[in-house]
Amino acid sequence: MAFAEDNYEKAIIQLFQDELGYSYQYGPDVERDYTEPLYLDELEPALTRINPLLPEGAIQEALNKLKNFENGSILQKNEVFMNYLQNGIEVSYFHDGEHLAGIVKIVDFENIENNSFTVINQWTIIEYSNKRPDVIVFVNGLPVVVFELKSPSREETDASDAFLQLKTYQKEIPSLFTYNAFCVMSDLATSKAGTITAGEDRFMEWKTIDGSYENTQYATFDTFIEGMFDKKRFLDILQNFICFSNDAKILAAYHQYFAVRKAINSTKKATETDGRGGVFWHTQGSGKSLSMVFYTHLLQQALNSPTIVVLTDRNDLDDQLFGQFAKCEKFLRQTPIQASDRANLKELLDGREANGIIFTTMQKFEESDEPLSERRNIIVMADEAHRGQYGLEEKVDATTGQVKIGTARKIRDSLPNATYIGFTGTPISNKDKSTTEVFGNYIDVYDMTQAVEDGATRPVYYESRVIHLKLDESVLEAIDNEYMVMEETAEYHVIERSKKELGRMDSILGAEQTLNALVDDIIDHYENNRAQELTGKAMIVAYSRPIAMKIYHKILEKRSNWTEKVGVVMTSGNNDPEEWHDIIGNKSHKDEMAKKFKNDDDPFKLAIVVDMWLTGFDVPSLATMYVYKPMSGHNLMQAIARVNRVYKDKEGGLVVDYVGIASALKQAMNDYTKR
Repeated sequence: MAFAEDNYEKAIIQLFQDELGYSYQYGPDVERDYTEPLYLDELEPALTRINPLLPEGAIQEALNKLKNFENGSILQKNEVFMNYLQNGIEVSYFHDGEHLAGIVKIVDFENIENNSFTVINQWTIIEYSNKRPDVIVFVNGLPVVVFELKSPSREETDASDAFLQLKTYQKEIPSLFTYNAFCVMSDLATSKAGTITAGEDRFMEWKTIDGSYENTQYATFDTFIEGMFDKKRFLDILQNFICFSNDAKILAAYHQYFAVRKAINSTKKATETDGRGGVFWHTQGSGKSLSMVFYTHLLQQALNSPTIVVLTDRNDLDDQLFGQFAKCEKFLRQTPIQASDRANLKELLDGREANGIIFTTMQKFEESDEPLSERRNIIVMADEAHRGQYGLEEKVDATTGQVKIGTARKIRDSLPNATYIGFTGTPISNKDKSTTEVFGNYIDVYDMTQAVEDGATRPVYYESRVIHLKLDESVLEAIDNEYMVMEETAEYHVIERSKKELGRMDSILGAEQTLNALVDDIIDHYENNRAQELTGKAMIVAYSRPIAMKIYHKILEKRSNWTEKVGVVMTSGNNDPEEWHDIIGNKSHKDEMAKKFKNDDDPFKLAIVVDMWLTGFDVPSLATMYVYKPMSGHNLMQAIARVNRVYKDKEGGLVVDYVGIASALKQAMNDYTKR
């Protein structure tokens, strides 16, 4: 059935009324001041109804704050409003001659039916010009959602035109967006929600009503509306799934919402049983770190303010994840802390009976078996929980033959009564029984196929250029053997390869003639690859630190004007040659390099890495990865995920292969997707 735009508008309004129980008003029928975006006829009674114990003076003070914001940008005003919405408005007032303070709630999150839910179409607002958005959803007279619709029967318009119209509204009637939780653009075929800071690429569909991923490719506009605007779920989204991260306002996607809710329920059960909260597998690039933020926020109310220990297995990952949480500290209502060492971790745990978000690395648990805390109200969130380091079983060092106890056992001994939950971007290997022993079974699985289908990530394309290096049979055989060793070490949990073995591969892949051919081909591909037209950001993954340095010097030999364009990012060692120190730099230099690479306008475009930046490092504009390092399994999947982020017109990421990763990539794709 073809809809005209006004018919589509009516169909949506009818859905809100008939299926969701919302009230309806036709905008022109409401007598009001057109310069006022609030629906005061509903707002004032709602404030009194929700706050029956507060006097009129407190209600009027709250109303005054809602109508008058300090000067600032739309985003600054909107952040103040969202704090009012989620936490209430702090007021001071006189009552019976006494000066008092209190909180005026503007939404009753405990009693859904104590709120008014109204859809209004053609709500005129006069500011810099006269505008009438198609449909606005009001909660207690607050215009929290703006719909812009485009006729599905007109081929010349689509949801993209709706997005542009929403941006025009923000310029022409900005006061409306002071009160905006999120916006919706729709043309019947596609309905997407996003915040006032989101680009069109970050508006997302809501594809399910019950959290199931089955048949999401057939989701319709009524699934979108019933999925997001069921009254109970809608209030939950408003209160718990919208946050600010520096200059960005973030709305959880549907897969994050349902998975986090499942994780909360699983954690609550685990605190009363065996302490295994489960494993949360959401593919890289789909917002796992933000899901952890939403989960942490909800834990505070769900479990009476527990202490949360966020565990990573590397310092750089600790810094990256900590940075994400620090940006959201207002939403979390507390400031995250990094433990400097084991003693400091114990001090931080001992110094409180509840609350706290403490970041640490697993290495701090290897120093001792002594308990750090025996409290039960501790939740341990382990990032990248698929890794063998979290195992309970013993492992063998291939170099020394020494048996090492799994770190998870030491963590368990240190926090014996804690509850454990694992977050990962790649799945648990069939060979890895220890992860389920530590954390339990999967809570939710959102794999690469689903993420690409939803537009949460971009597809990754593959191009083999091994032939361009003209490698002889002995080199190809050595590379094949490398993949075989990887498979064996994955199965038997070998910790460290021998230096002799590594040195042999280094000499093979670091041969002068081979590296010359490699660098020539990378430069040719980089200069002629259309994907680089976005921002020019690309990454070269080198087999080893010496090879990374050789690639760097050879690029500059061939392109002497690329001194600002190319850089090496890798760990440093005490025995490194002096010239390496000047290139690699210290920690602050690496931090500065990261900022430059994340800045689309910075001249630093081509990063040469070995291990750093292959996990947890997000540069959405990064479009191409040149792989000169045999990788397999989750290491390979994490590496290639650097190029799968959503960014403007980026259609996908490209992996250029120089070491024959095709077979390993195919196997990993089979292992790491459910369909």
